[in-house]
Amino acid sequence: MNIVTSSVSFFSEYPVTLRHRRLLKQFIISLFRSEGKKLQHLNYIFCSDEKVLEINKTYLRHDYYTDIITFELQPKGEPVEGDIFISVERVKDNAQQLEQTQTRELHRVIFHGALHLCGYRDKTAKEEKLMRSKEDHYLDKYEKFLRKKSK
Repeated sequence: MNIVTSSVSFFSEYPVTLRHRRLLKQFIISLFRSEGKKLQHLNYIFCSDEKVLEINKTYLRHDYYTDIITFELQPKGEPVEGDIFISVERVKDNAQQLEQTQTRELHRVIFHGALHLCGYRDKTAKEEKLMRSKEDHYLDKYEKFLRKKSK
């Protein structure tokens, strides 16, 4: 029997406030379990707009800013491995535009990247609606998880 040990790592190339890191890692691992996916390892790299733009141009041939870029790294059929690059600057701007807290928007983007690795897409209106629904579901579930753990 092949036992997969799941792990999540956070790296900051740009200043970011990320509270409850240990609990957030646990929750991300549980998100994959809930979605029926095996997670091997996931790296979140928090960086600047310019870094994400550079990655977007170099690897995806897109010349625009975005809040997140997700790379799936595992061979087909193997447990999920990935790198997720998040622009902290873009998340802050999005939070302001969407009238959300920066913390909530950051968690939304974190879960968004994980959901991409679970197979969800957001290219069509139908896919985007499902993605938003899943993000909201996991945001609510995470808030309840934190409240329960803080008791």
